[in-house]
Amino acid sequence: MNYLVLDGNVRMPQIGLGVFRNPKGKDTQNAVKWALEAGYRHIDTAKAYKNEYDVGLAIKESPFKRKDIFITTKIYNEDVRSLRTEAALKRSLELLQTDYVDLYLIHWPAEGRVETFKNMIKLREENKIRAIGVSNFTIAQIKELKEKTSILPAVNQIEIHPYLTNNDVVSFCQDNGIVVTAYKPMGGGDGDLLQNKVLNEIGKTHHKSSAQIALRWGIQRNCIVIPKSTHKNRIIENFNIFDFELTTEEVQRINNLNKNLRYLSHPDEFPFD
Repeated sequence: MNYLVLDGNVRMPQIGLGVFRNPKGKDTQNAVKWALEAGYRHIDTAKAYKNEYDVGLAIKESPFKRKDIFITTKIYNEDVRSLRTEAALKRSLELLQTDYVDLYLIHWPAEGRVETFKNMIKLREENKIRAIGVSNFTIAQIKELKEKTSILPAVNQIEIHPYLTNNDVVSFCQDNGIVVTAYKPMGGGDGDLLQNKVLNEIGKTHHKSSAQIALRWGIQRNCIVIPKSTHKNRIIENFNIFDFELTTEEVQRINNLNKNLRYLSHPDEFPFD
């Protein structure tokens, strides 16, 4: 496992299991258990996913200690707008069956984001959160937080894959000490990215799947990647990306696939209502 460091002392595993759109119940519980068995130590969930309870239960029933597992969850738009930060976190902690989260993110830059971020700073000081960050924030929105709170988020979680390199935001974040987490690192659910000729050619060279190539590309950009799956074999396959390295030429070939294709909304266009 590789780690990136947040806020000087919080170690965040560079690969995690995402559970976006995973159904409630056994599917999510099994996915988390299989991931932990495979070597994952980072689970990424959110209030909006409605599966925090299943994530927490799977972790509680696993043989692994809580301190060895990195949990990310997120505050959603209605709680951001209503400034219910403390109540939202309390409910997430109850569902996750833990007394702290390793990383708490503002899910989307809804109105109220600055006050919510200030509240998150306070909750971090109370040791209910180890690190605070944002998701789907633009450069301008990050600058706004810094201007009004004097603190930068530790993480910005954004959509990144070979069809959406998101270079400007990644460069800004990394230049300012903000760790970038890539969601949808293997593209959208249509599977078109994983059929890409370039990814498959590079995969054959390394005896890896196109999915593993896409994930390794994200790792070599010094990003966190959080692939999702409810299939045991794919969860295991997605984790096995630390035993090879892409060449500079291969990385550039993948960079050239960019076409600014988003599978989710641009932060400035997200339908918050």
